[in-house]
Amino acid sequence: MIPVSEATLASCRPFTRTPRIFAMTAAIILASLGTALGATDDGSILSSLLGGHSKDAAVAGDAACSACHQAKVHSFHETAHFRTSSLASADDIHGKFTPGASELQTINPALKFTMEANDRGFFQTAHMKSSPTEELTRSERFDIVVGSGRKGQTYLFWDNDQLFQLPISYWTDLDGWVNSPGYLDGTADFERPIVPRCLECHATSHVNRPPPENRYDPASLVLGVTCEKCHGPGSEHISRFQKSPRPTAPSDFAIINPARLSWSMQLDICALCHEGAGESLQPALSFKPGEDLRDYIAFAKLPPHARVDVHAAQVQLLKMSRCFRSTTTLTCTTCHDVHLAQRDTAPFAAKCLACHKVENCGEFAKRGHSIDAKCIDCHMPLQETGKIVSRVDGQTVRPKVRNHHIAVYPDSTLP
Repeated sequence: MIPVSEATLASCRPFTRTPRIFAMTAAIILASLGTALGATDDGSILSSLLGGHSKDAAVAGDAACSACHQAKVHSFHETAHFRTSSLASADDIHGKFTPGASELQTINPALKFTMEANDRGFFQTAHMKSSPTEELTRSERFDIVVGSGRKGQTYLFWDNDQLFQLPISYWTDLDGWVNSPGYLDGTADFERPIVPRCLECHATSHVNRPPPENRYDPASLVLGVTCEKCHGPGSEHISRFQKSPRPTAPSDFAIINPARLSWSMQLDICALCHEGAGESLQPALSFKPGEDLRDYIAFAKLPPHARVDVHAAQVQLLKMSRCFRSTTTLTCTTCHDVHLAQRDTAPFAAKCLACHKVENCGEFAKRGHSIDAKCIDCHMPLQETGKIVSRVDGQTVRPKVRNHHIAVYPDSTLP
């Protein structure tokens, strides 16, 4: 990436030049972003769990799930997983469009970005002065929000049926606009494509229509992580329970209950997006719960004491922990209820104290039982990631992510 210039902006997409101000807009609106049950191979495991139904059966959608599981769906819709992507709206975009807060001046004095909300939608515009009296601009619509907003958000736009990232994102701690992660300050790049692996983790499903790799059927995109991401397609399950008599044997429910999967397969559901970087062996969305993830993604084998970045590698880090290596039952859901928004770390300490005695902690002699609910603060500290890096006002900002390598961290301090 080179510093923005007239040639840089013009090469992204044609611009029109007029004295001082002009704008171009191009976007379209998104239409909808071991053994188990006696089976002996991965295919028959999944077939058994789905009651003999195909893993490629039609999805039903969360509204259909809510008919019988209303409370669970409602609470799940408050989680960061469900809110990992959504259509752009005033409620879902956390960045401000008000005067004084809707502009980002880059390190390049000739380049600034403005954010605007009007009756046509929400827009992000790059303004680059090519001379004292002329200005080049490019404006694109906020079509999709990526990120729940706990740490920040980035935004996507459609160019016909191709999906791209916008160059300006929102940072929660700063409560302001920043250059999108990985973008150089002082540049205007509207050409970063959103590939299927991105959507595999930040959405539920899509229909990819390459080439190019970021070409999709916009109406096919199911945004957010929804029920069927972890439970498999639900149409057959719903059909069976709408008939009389209803099935009574779990093997006839035609739905995946992750709790009934083997230890490794339970971990695989989370590892799809939380095992770190890997090489895709099959197209995105090929993996379904109840299958062996290693058939779909090859993850790097790291030495025992390798440094693993805390971003999107929670399962990988957990597997490095002595707690994990000492059992064959510890999974992500040992501590996490994925149907609830769990923000307070104190209740997780009870999970630790089911195996450990607080009296054995080195801090107990000094602090006593005041540390009973502090296990996570010390042994799974928040640490900065090096994989999500934004720049603004000459400074570099990184989010802090919970380290899932359960260990003793001498530098950790109690709040």
